[in-house]
Amino acid sequence: MRDSLLSLALLAALSSVSAHAAEPAAPAASPAGELQALQCGQVFDARSGKLTGPQTLLVRQGKIERVGAAEADLAGATRVDLSGHTCMPGWTDLHVHLGSQSSPQSYSEGFRLDEVDFAFRAVGYANKTLMAGFTSVRDLGGEVSPHLRDAINQGLVDGPRIWAAGKSIATTGGHADPTNGYNDALSHLIGPPGPTEGVINSIEDARQAVRQRYKEGSDVIKITATGGVLSYARSGDAPQFTVEEVKAIVDTAKDYGYRVAAHAHGEEGMKRAVLGGVTSIEHGTYMSDDVMKLMKQHGTWYVPTIYAGRFVADKAKIDGYFPEVVRPKAQRIGAMIQETAGKAYKNGVKIAFGTDMGVGPHGDNAREFIYMVEAGIPASVALQAATIRAAEVLGVDDQGVIEAGKRADIVAVPGNPLEDIAQVMKVDFVMRDGKIYRSPGR
Repeated sequence: MRDSLLSLALLAALSSVSAHAAEPAAPAASPAGELQALQCGQVFDARSGKLTGPQTLLVRQGKIERVGAAEADLAGATRVDLSGHTCMPGWTDLHVHLGSQSSPQSYSEGFRLDEVDFAFRAVGYANKTLMAGFTSVRDLGGEVSPHLRDAINQGLVDGPRIWAAGKSIATTGGHADPTNGYNDALSHLIGPPGPTEGVINSIEDARQAVRQRYKEGSDVIKITATGGVLSYARSGDAPQFTVEEVKAIVDTAKDYGYRVAAHAHGEEGMKRAVLGGVTSIEHGTYMSDDVMKLMKQHGTWYVPTIYAGRFVADKAKIDGYFPEVVRPKAQRIGAMIQETAGKAYKNGVKIAFGTDMGVGPHGDNAREFIYMVEAGIPASVALQAATIRAAEVLGVDDQGVIEAGKRADIVAVPGNPLEDIAQVMKVDFVMRDGKIYRSPGR
């Protein structure tokens, strides 16, 4: 019944939310086989991190057919003038939550709204994310996202390509325990959540929780290896899994071809997650030199989510925005992430791009690039983090670069973002799988 309602909501949203979106309307999809020629003033080479000068990109049937085409190759092609722009591979945000967006009402909405309400909202959030230049996302926690993914894949709504985690896996009382903050009467009525609800307390539970995510159609596994900032609980950094539990999750995930992302703020929780074999550490606030060394030894990726840290630290200054149990965590932890990201880069930790958007407003994802540069990360490295490095985290090789045979996911901004990273906030061309969703003047 729940799945049917979500599907109906997403179908209805095609004619409701999309029709009233504030973003520019998308041009009609190109007919199958039509040749498109994108005439770029500059092209960002994600492998080298450099600009390669003016290039014409030929696109056909959702793929890049040729890079650097000559005039003779353009016969019959539909031309798109991007001569004043830098063309880049479509960006990937490795940490979003498309089913929600932070507000002072967030903590009560779960009791007042139905899943269909969140599904309707998610359609709008997905559209904003795509129009901001993000052609792919990894949604790390939210029961709406697998259904939204399917609707996008079927062409029912517009949005980025989604790798969906579904329900995050937690321990009892952990950051993703859905019953945190419930009173005794409600807790007794509902009963303690278990692996089906993504809450574990043993190795066997861990295996069952992963298998349940497989049953529900997840693409990736998310665990909450430590406490969190916004959960209704005191600790934002205490470890919440044993190494053995993490390893059981990772090993079971491998059976289904899944990679595992670990939300983690505290040092001990990060160590256990890395030793357990996770693919990436998200947030990493209290990342020590020892943790960085361990991550380099194990090849673990770091997804900083600076945006979320700055956002919650700022909102913690506003009376009533967060519950009082959350407010001190937001003040203390949020402000530290940007400094940690800069330190991790200098120490050689592998960094990929993620915002934790849904904490902040969807569509503002590109501001993370600016915050990364402010942290001391070169603009070229920041752009690589959202292109080729993000593809490596996902384990795919058909996107993240502008090369013949790859997906035609292309975003363009005016000017030179390597000289002025603020240009990333001026996206006016977006193509995903060869379809133009945004173009200059529209």
